[in-house]
Amino acid sequence: MALIHVFPLSQNFSLPHNLPKYPIKRSPLPDHKYGQFRRFASIPTSYLQVERQSANYQPSLWSYDFLQSLNSDYADQRYKDRAKKLEEDVRSMITNENADLLATLELIDDLQRLGLGYRFERDIIRALDNFASSKFCDERIQKSLHATALSFRLLRQQGYQVSQDVFNSFEDHSGNFKECLRKDVKGMLSLYEASYLAFEGENILEEARAFTRMHLKDLKGDVSKSMAEQVSHALEVPLHRRMQRLEARWYIEAYNKREGANSLILELAKLDFNIVQSVFQRELKDMSRWWEEMGLANNLSFTRDRLMECFFWTVGIAFEPQLSNFRKGLTKVAALVTTIDDVYDVYGTLEELELFTYAVERWDVNAVKNLPHHMKLCFLALYNTINEMVYDTLKEKGENILPYLTKAWADLCKAFLQEAKWCYNKDMPIFKDYLDNGWVSVSGAVFIVHAYFFLNQKFTKQALEGLEKYDDLLRWPSVIFRLCNDLSTSAGELKRGETANSIHCYMRETGVSEEVAEKHIHNMIDRTWKKMNEERVVDSPFGEGLAVRAINLARIAQCTYQYGDGHGAPDTRAKNRVLSLIIEPVSLIER
Repeated sequence: MALIHVFPLSQNFSLPHNLPKYPIKRSPLPDHKYGQFRRFASIPTSYLQVERQSANYQPSLWSYDFLQSLNSDYADQRYKDRAKKLEEDVRSMITNENADLLATLELIDDLQRLGLGYRFERDIIRALDNFASSKFCDERIQKSLHATALSFRLLRQQGYQVSQDVFNSFEDHSGNFKECLRKDVKGMLSLYEASYLAFEGENILEEARAFTRMHLKDLKGDVSKSMAEQVSHALEVPLHRRMQRLEARWYIEAYNKREGANSLILELAKLDFNIVQSVFQRELKDMSRWWEEMGLANNLSFTRDRLMECFFWTVGIAFEPQLSNFRKGLTKVAALVTTIDDVYDVYGTLEELELFTYAVERWDVNAVKNLPHHMKLCFLALYNTINEMVYDTLKEKGENILPYLTKAWADLCKAFLQEAKWCYNKDMPIFKDYLDNGWVSVSGAVFIVHAYFFLNQKFTKQALEGLEKYDDLLRWPSVIFRLCNDLSTSAGELKRGETANSIHCYMRETGVSEEVAEKHIHNMIDRTWKKMNEERVVDSPFGEGLAVRAINLARIAQCTYQYGDGHGAPDTRAKNRVLSLIIEPVSLIER
């Protein structure tokens, strides 16, 4: 275990009688390079009188005792056996060669939205391969807007190359969508959902989104209650941008109300949701013990205690039950990111933060000896946790991933430091400079770098180079993460004196109103989604698995910040999301 070094904290320094006290002022400093802070290193920071800030974050909504009390009946083997039997019955529906083609596509869509896609992954890919090879030649598919849009979405979200030109037949001579289509509500809804898988420059899909959104918002005529609910749900957030497991919970309820719903599929969906939920609860109990033993929340009162919220992020990135170790590892990463972010935003002086950043970049425990107790705790928690991950990977896979993880953390801390400098100096950077730093400081790249190593048994040279150079697969979801975060946390940051965020930087640079700036940010999010959609269908050195997790990172970011700061200041809505996903099982009783 040569890579793990657990360093106990040194005792508090005793203050010599002849040493004067040096007050630290929160005044701007020159932009020093690391290693030139000998004047700080010569004076232990614990000697210095420093006035610390407090952000007054709300306490955790989830106590340790409550998390340890979680216990699900659905961990019982009899439920798993019943689900396995139902799975085989449903599989025969997918593989039925005599089934209607559109019915098979609709079945695949239902299974994926119900959260069951992972159980039938190979069967779904085989069915989509067969359909893709037909080149949309089925006449019924060609003539149906619903069938064309559904097949387009299913193929593209699975990574298939499929052209927007399949929708040409639904346009008039002027290149506009035919007005008669607005009466086909089911087809319009399918086209609306498909339009969110557009690439940059795909004008047909851009027009499809505007056309369908306008008419779906103004539904008239005989529309069933079930269809009206689906339309309202889609207009709030399109399917492609929704957190998958929350969508599964919603869709189970919607499917339960549907006339002609398949009872076997419904039973399997409910059982699967509850069985997977029991896995989440077991993992959460493990993570809460780890977090309690770590002791950061109890010792660092100025930080956000957000273990449940951190775990919720990982469920959004990868909900599949077989990825338990992935979620546990990423929960640790998220908890440490949250804590270190608060050290930079709230606790540390600029001088201390520069030394802390230097220590992380050097990965040197000796470099923090002159920092205050709380910052030592924070660094050693990071140091020991990451070294343990490195050791486990070396032991199990024979690869030393330390350089890649430490680079990701060092770059994150340098981005945090840049934000601290802007704050301390009351600087407002230009929009480009802010975003170039902000997509790193939001921590998405750190998540994806760790995710690559948690997911893969073997690592390729090309992928490792891509991680180091921050390939677009890391960049685009991080940009969405940053912009969504800024839209929801701007007011709280202003109260703490943080002036640099995307909205205010854009307002100052262009002179526009806050409303116009926010609209610009929303448009940037849309454009970035298009770039990320294209990443899904190109050959990637990282493998398909990481592309899915990167898209899911963008989804959980939008979910977390949709109605406010669901991570830093979780409200009733955020609490209810957790309850529905992790705490409360789906009722198996038919309604």
